[in-house]
This record gives sequence, structure tokens and C-alpha cells, in this order.
Amino acid sequence: MDIAFEWQAQFHILRPSIHARRANIIVKFQDLYGFTVEGNVDDVNVLNEVREKVRQQGRVWWALEASKGANWYLQPQISISQGIGLKSSLKLSGFVNAITLKKLIRKGIPPVLRPKVWFSLSGAAKKKSTVPESYYNDLLKAVEGMDTPATRQIDHDLPRTFPGHPWLDTPEGHAALRRVLVGYSFRDSDVGYCQGLNYVAALLLLVMKTEEDAFWMLAVLLENVLVNDCYTTNLSGCHVEQRVFKDLLAKKCPRIAAHLEALEFDVSLVATEWFLCLFSKSLPSETTLRVWDVLFYEGAKVLFHVALAIFKMKEHELLLTHQVGDIINILQRTTHHLFDPDELLTVAFDKIGFMTTNTISKQRKKQETEVMKELDLRLRRLNSIRTDEK
Repeated sequence: MDIAFEWQAQFHILRPSIHARRANIIVKFQDLYGFTVEGNVDDVNVLNEVREKVRQQGRVWWALEASKGANWYLQPQISISQGIGLKSSLKLSGFVNAITLKKLIRKGIPPVLRPKVWFSLSGAAKKKSTVPESYYNDLLKAVEGMDTPATRQIDHDLPRTFPGHPWLDTPEGHAALRRVLVGYSFRDSDVGYCQGLNYVAALLLLVMKTEEDAFWMLAVLLENVLVNDCYTTNLSGCHVEQRVFKDLLAKKCPRIAAHLEALEFDVSLVATEWFLCLFSKSLPSETTLRVWDVLFYEGAKVLFHVALAIFKMKEHELLLTHQVGDIINILQRTTHHLFDPDELLTVAFDKIGFMTTNTISKQRKKQETEVMKELDLRLRRLNSIRTDEK
């Protein structure tokens, strides 16, 4: 089902009004995806510089399409089994292609190419190909009119999802978002619906342009890209991610971690929303989607890189804080005005240091047992209280 609203990702030069020429004057403007953004004139200048970089990056992608073909990024990567019997030059070529693609994606996928590149590289296209072509429409017809706790919560959250957006906050936008979320809640009853998914699905709709493609992107995200059980009822996967993040913060940013511990600040106060909403509620949309460019290609480790980078970028300010509220204010102010994704991703990958998916997986396994013990104990206490009340 196509979305009637077509938000055109056009690169307008942002020009604040003539009387708003100082950095302390707040101006409002719309970003590429229709969100109203508040910032000062310096923020506008940064965003204009970023858009010029995106234009230049777009020329690189178009040149590659012209020389290698429209879907050059789908050329098979050289695996161990494929490498046997191939000439060394071909192996090297495949390796170079993979490195080139990784670097290009970290610099940003041009907005006009983002839907098809995401859909292919994330595995969404492959996932969709395993079911009948009518799967999504058949699913919607089968669940139409059904009433569940998930559908009721979805209906409650629709008007609270990016209020004021010129398409999402309309009857048409609400209806499209509802169909995607309700459809997925029946596809995976273990997940059903979890608050946070509304923001993720809404942004997917704006990028992918069609409900069906947004649905499959949501499916591949929850079933293949992110850790299991992040959005289940007890949020066990999310609890594990928070513990892993806390450990990584202590390892990668020891001074910050020690200072936060001294102030008894729990990083999950800010990081839970980052991980559940994949930064869509915290970062400007154009920055969020640059993070998602990498997420759909390199996997969930990217979320740790970005979360650590946010703390790292404000290390000096954070070390001067004495109150928990000050920490939260610094981090919120920082994320809301991170209009330069290159700055964020440079810190995330160059200054945070190397982290493999395998290393993070080991950290998760280490934390899973403790998390499940805590959740089990919490459930027992709750049941005991209910028994006493009867």
C-alpha cells in the first residue's frame, strides 16, 4: 500500500530571517523529512554545511552507479567458500569493494537512494521474498477489526508519535502507522507492541515511502538486526543492552564512568530511550538516519558506538557536574543539537575504538544470566504481593 504523502527530501539552503543573525537567536526550520527543528544560527550553518557534504557524497554514489551498475553495492562479497578457486585479484577486488562500501555508508547514503539501499543491504528484500507477494495485505485483512492489548496501546500512542509533523500527525499518517504496527504485532506475538516501536516505524515510513516496505524493514530490524527480546513484555533484551553499555562505558570512558558512579547516576536513565527508539526521539532526524545507514549494514554494535560517542563528546562538561539533573540536561541538549552526523560518527568510530560484534555478543551472554535472575526475582515478589492482597 503506497503512502499518499510523499515527503520530498530536497536540499534547501536554510536561511534564517534577516534579524536573526546572532548565534543566541533561536530560529525554526523544517528538516529534510518534515520535522520542525529549533536551533540557533550556528546550527543552521552547520546543517547547511552537512547538506553540501551530502550533495558531494551523492555525486560519488551516482558515479559508482554509472561505472558499476545501478545495484553495484549488491555485488556478492567474497566469502571463504567463494574464495576457493578464485584468482587472488578477484578476492582482493571483493575485499576492496566491501571496505569501500563500508566507508561510503559511514559517510551517508544519499536520501533518494536510502530506501532501496536499506531494503537490499538490511536483508528486508530477502525476508520479503520468502513469503507470498500478498503476505502484507493478507495479514492486514486477517487482523482487521481485532481488539487486543497491543492494538489498544497502539491507538493510544498514535497521536503522541511526532506530534505536529505535516504527515505523520494526520488521519492518513496515523492510519498508515497503525497498519504497520498492528500488522507486525500479529506477525510476532512475542513482541506484540512495545512503546518505542511507534517512533521507529514512523521514521521508517517517512524513508521507505510505502507501508509494505516499512513493515519489512521493521521486521528485519526486530528479527535480525537487533538483539532478541529487546521489545518483549519484560524488555529483557533491553536490560541486557543497558548492562553491556554500562560495562563498555567503564572500559572506553573510565573517567566519565567513575564520575557518574560517584554521583550515583544510572546511565539507563538516558540510554534506555536511545536504545528502544534507536535515537529517533533524541537526535535530529537527519542525524538519526545517518546512524541507521550504518545500523542496517554493520548491525546493532553501532548503537553502542553512538551512545558512547555522545558521552565522549561531552566528557569535559560531564566531569564538572555535581547533580544528576545537570548530567541529563547536558546529554539532552547535546543530542537535540547534534546536527552534524559526521562529527558524531567520527567520534563513534575513530575515538571510541574498535569493537567487534563477537565481543559485544560475549558481553551480552555474560549479562543475560544476571538479568534473567533479577527479572525472575522481581516477578516472584510481584506475585507474592498479589497473593498477600487476596
